[in-house]
Amino acid sequence: MKAAVLLFLLLLAACDRQSPNTTSDPIEKGPEPDTLVSTDDMQTGASDFDRASHPGAELYSAHCDQCHSGTVPKAPHFSWLEMMSASAIYASMTEGIMSVQAAHLSVEEKILITEYIARKHISDDSDLTAYEPTYCDDQTIETDSPAPSVNWGHDTNRFSPADVAGLTADDLRDLELKWSFVYPDAFRARSQPSIAYNTIFTGSQDGTVFAFDLDTGCTKWTFKASAEVRTGIVLSNDTEAPLAFFGDILAKQYAVNARTGELVWSIKADEHPAATLTGTAAYYDGHLYVPLSSLEVIPAADPSYECCTFRGSVLALNAETGEEIWRHYAIEEAPEPVSKTSVGTNVLAPSGAPVWSSPTIDAKRGLLYVGTGENYSSPADGNSDAILAIEMATGQRAWTRQSTAGDAWNVACMMKDNPNCPEEDGPDFDHGSSILLAAVDEVRDILLAGHKNGTIFGLDPDKQAELVWETKVGRGSIQGGVHFGMAIEGTTLYAPINDMNNTRNGDYLDPEKARPGVHAIDISNGEVLWRHVQDNVCFPEHEFCDPGISSPVTAMPGALVAGHLDGFVRAYSKEDGQLLFEFDSRGDITGVNGLTGHGGSMSGAGPAIVDGHVVINSGYGLYNHQAGNVLLVFAPRAAD
Repeated sequence: MKAAVLLFLLLLAACDRQSPNTTSDPIEKGPEPDTLVSTDDMQTGASDFDRASHPGAELYSAHCDQCHSGTVPKAPHFSWLEMMSASAIYASMTEGIMSVQAAHLSVEEKILITEYIARKHISDDSDLTAYEPTYCDDQTIETDSPAPSVNWGHDTNRFSPADVAGLTADDLRDLELKWSFVYPDAFRARSQPSIAYNTIFTGSQDGTVFAFDLDTGCTKWTFKASAEVRTGIVLSNDTEAPLAFFGDILAKQYAVNARTGELVWSIKADEHPAATLTGTAAYYDGHLYVPLSSLEVIPAADPSYECCTFRGSVLALNAETGEEIWRHYAIEEAPEPVSKTSVGTNVLAPSGAPVWSSPTIDAKRGLLYVGTGENYSSPADGNSDAILAIEMATGQRAWTRQSTAGDAWNVACMMKDNPNCPEEDGPDFDHGSSILLAAVDEVRDILLAGHKNGTIFGLDPDKQAELVWETKVGRGSIQGGVHFGMAIEGTTLYAPINDMNNTRNGDYLDPEKARPGVHAIDISNGEVLWRHVQDNVCFPEHEFCDPGISSPVTAMPGALVAGHLDGFVRAYSKEDGQLLFEFDSRGDITGVNGLTGHGGSMSGAGPAIVDGHVVINSGYGLYNHQAGNVLLVFAPRAAD
């Protein structure tokens, strides 16, 4: 979602926290709708954890809730805290940002609070100790040539040309798992890997950013962020002092030395308690463009919560220093009280319109394009579910094109008679997929925008996004339709479709109209060239399995690669959609770090295809999807 938001749905079990300020159990919403509870109790330890009666509940209420209930700027809302690892929570109270506030607490009290937040029993010190990987004997990273400018952060078209991919379509038929890495104590792996300098850069659930040797999987360096890093890792093109940029779910943006992992700068990108960074920042000409989203839709489930005060934005930074250049709000005016709910709670508007897709750079026109999500409160305005064009030099709005009007929604709408549900009770149909910019021919360019309702729009960038064509390839659902990202090669657009049936609006979704899979489209006219609707290989025993594609796909000459919600990695021919390769990631996998894990649903991040390798993270234990915790590295099998 937006950076969240879609919220998910039926998803997951509602959070079971009961704080002094909470009268209902909200469901988490993330870059798609969500809930905080993992779909793998064996990994989270939540199956036998009773949070309501846990002694940490009273301690949290007495010492933490006042600041983390969504009322104090910079203090992350509880919805974010419970997505952090136990080791990160405990470290924040003992040696980190909360050490002063927690100084009066005993070690036992800090552990009880950690258990309560993390929904995990702490059995020994190892549960609170950060994982130490196996480091390479030679940790040198040579940066003689610039990093490839592919994938989010550089090019939202997600195409690896032949000299970057180092693979042909025929090579994909011979792929095999070269090595893997198992993320410790994780049930999701949703950071977009980047490959450069014979190194894989990727983030993880516990906030560790890894730099792995591409050939062997040994670790060259690690960096510990304050919380989960689900954005992609963006590399600057400076060979003398290359930087790696990424953000965490607590809305901190970082720049580290790409050779060593040493921190160069970090900033809090937004002070709102529910703010987050889930969309990958875009790097261009020494500037970093950071998309801002939030999970304020979750606290809105509490009838006493004044909904809502967050506005999506894009923050332009000096990439070398982190200094702010400008900020552009998706909604110009700040929210103000406009009405009261039936129980007397203030309603503030306009709010929402989070930005959770990676921005698209249009250097020729000096513009930056982003998509927005829904409004959080009534009345809905003209900036939600829209495409925004922003002048890169000034941060001023050039134009707006709204795709779905009247879409105001928050998690209160998933609860019966909750007064905080906006009267629109909208469909939550965001633009979570990055806007693509492509050349139709030597004269004409086109913008391509995927929508969660299953529609693809072809728009004219020279006429303020005037509609050129419109093609509906999926039925749509709260998780997509098009969810996280399309790809393009030449004049062929690849649109991945989710069309998940198990959603909150499933009561009126016709399962027979679902078209999960890949759809190839001619960008000049919107004509569908071919479809590969994926057969459902999910069986009753495969809980949280679904055939659709939520994650972004990645193209290369003659083919594309996709990670499916059913746990399979699949490669398709550009010519006719023929299946070239598939790998079931759900079985036990032993990583180069000696741990055994398994893959699962893939969502939020897609494949990286560079230097003869296909690299993808597998596991998405949120929002009614299969948990998993592996990084998979494929290469063609060596000749006998």
